[in-house]
Amino acid sequence: MDRNEGGGEVSVADSELKSRFSNYINKDTVFRNKEALTTNWKPETILHRDQQVNNLASILAPALKRDDPSNVFIYGSVGTGKTCVTKHVTEELRAVAHEEEVDLNIVYINCKMKKVADTEYRLLAKLTRQLGEEVPSTGLPTDEVYNRFFEALESQEGVVIIALDEIDALVKKVGDEFLYNLTRINDDLNDTKVSIIGISNDLNFTEYMDSRVKSSLSEEEIIFPPYNALELREILDSRAGKGFADEVLEDGVISKCSALAAQEHGDARRALDLIRVAGELAEREGEERVARSHVDRAQDKIEKDRVVETVRDQPKHSKLVLYTILEMADEDDEVATGDVYSEYKELCTQVDVSELTQRRVSGLISELDMLGVINARVISKGRYGRTRQISVDLSQDIRTQLREMVEDKFYI
Repeated sequence: MDRNEGGGEVSVADSELKSRFSNYINKDTVFRNKEALTTNWKPETILHRDQQVNNLASILAPALKRDDPSNVFIYGSVGTGKTCVTKHVTEELRAVAHEEEVDLNIVYINCKMKKVADTEYRLLAKLTRQLGEEVPSTGLPTDEVYNRFFEALESQEGVVIIALDEIDALVKKVGDEFLYNLTRINDDLNDTKVSIIGISNDLNFTEYMDSRVKSSLSEEEIIFPPYNALELREILDSRAGKGFADEVLEDGVISKCSALAAQEHGDARRALDLIRVAGELAEREGEERVARSHVDRAQDKIEKDRVVETVRDQPKHSKLVLYTILEMADEDDEVATGDVYSEYKELCTQVDVSELTQRRVSGLISELDMLGVINARVISKGRYGRTRQISVDLSQDIRTQLREMVEDKFYI
């Protein structure tokens, strides 16, 4: 043991740790600006989305003449540029309105953020605060929060554009009545006009909405198609030039990230995550260049993190259903839904948890399938009806980690 300046003892391990941190500060990095390799970074030019930019700009432009723009619904899979384009267009619109001295307020809410839009009260409170009116986080009747929201809107005396990102998550949590009230609010306002931008990853989202809400909300629609491999390569090439130091990417790294992301529904977010995590792995290993082998390991790491975090956020019965499926999948490549329910009930008895109905468990299986944690396909059994066969396309490493997570929670 060594002594530090205060007279205390410093272990060899502590000394090595301090040396590691000191060396990290002084060593060269493969990154120039890592922020440029994230979805939060705002590019100067948005590639391959000219049509969507122009369409949205045309729809919102009437706000500059104090007319209320049409409500617009923006659809597209994850990583197709919906949020990026929306923020880019609305920020430019806000800048022009400021120059022309036009009253315009743009409010952006990510409905998937915890404690923001998980209840109608919290969403109304958040919107009201963004309009400059204070509302407590809890404690008021919902009707009173509505009144304050209305008063905050009325005080704007211009156009208010409300962008609701991940709007499908909002409707799943609070229902669609809130959206209907929001779309009809212009009937009661005197000096303010409200327009809504809804952004959704679910292309079929409005099919589940009340027809009144659907007709009043989606006056205009803009579709964001997936990027192809060539488009992703150009996007990555642009970002990598800003994000990485010169000549640290080996040949084929950008092409490989683009091709892998194109297989994942043309997801630019996935492509950026792949190349950034590959760079982080190379740097941790002390490598001066990022190789294609780093991309392979980055893909494994991202998939593992995604699945584990997805399951971690699920309710306890979803975890128990998944644990049952993982145990059964070790014995058989495909598992029938009915067999899962029988084993699930036994597991509930073992961990002293009240079981759900078979119908509810079937719903949880559908949700796990939708999240991509399992694969459930419907097969016909002739006169015996239809059933679902469940398979698990996860590595043993991820399966083990998921099992351990559930075992730790329920002391299995």
